[in-house]
Amino acid sequence: MAQALAVLLDRDGTIIVDLRGNADPSKVTPMPYARSALQRLRHANILTAVISNQSGVALGQLTSEQVRAVNVRAEQLLGPLGPIFICEHSERAGCDCRKPNPGLVFRAAMELGVHPEDCVVIGDIGTDMDAARAAGARGILIPTASTRPEEVLAAPAVALHLDQAVDSILAGNI
Repeated sequence: MAQALAVLLDRDGTIIVDLRGNADPSKVTPMPYARSALQRLRHANILTAVISNQSGVALGQLTSEQVRAVNVRAEQLLGPLGPIFICEHSERAGCDCRKPNPGLVFRAAMELGVHPEDCVVIGDIGTDMDAARAAGARGILIPTASTRPEEVLAAPAVALHLDQAVDSILAGNI
């Protein structure tokens, strides 16, 4: 299997603790191993980007500016994340960017100058894996309390935490 050229990371539950609809940058907490995993990817010259559904914007629960402020704080805590792609649409909008649709994966790959099949999507729920599959990318699921058992069973690969996912990527196992 060819070495991944880029890793596309879900935000909430993958690189930062998922606080549903968090609009407060002071509440941002990195997920365990996130900082070291991202440092290892940067050291290996693997490109990174963030792909995240933030339907709270469409629902009026938070603003685009609040989403950006949380992203800025995540980057302050974790180091450079690469480009950040957000879907602010509701589930009913029918957009192509809301995961499980592949739009964010395609946009991130294009921005990074790689093909989707050269990307690994890392996320904590099935829609992250579905978006990867739909785009032709590889996927690694890191289960959290939000992950349903059937999503774990359907995942192409599973890791206990972000550092373990990066181990698989760097070893060329995914």
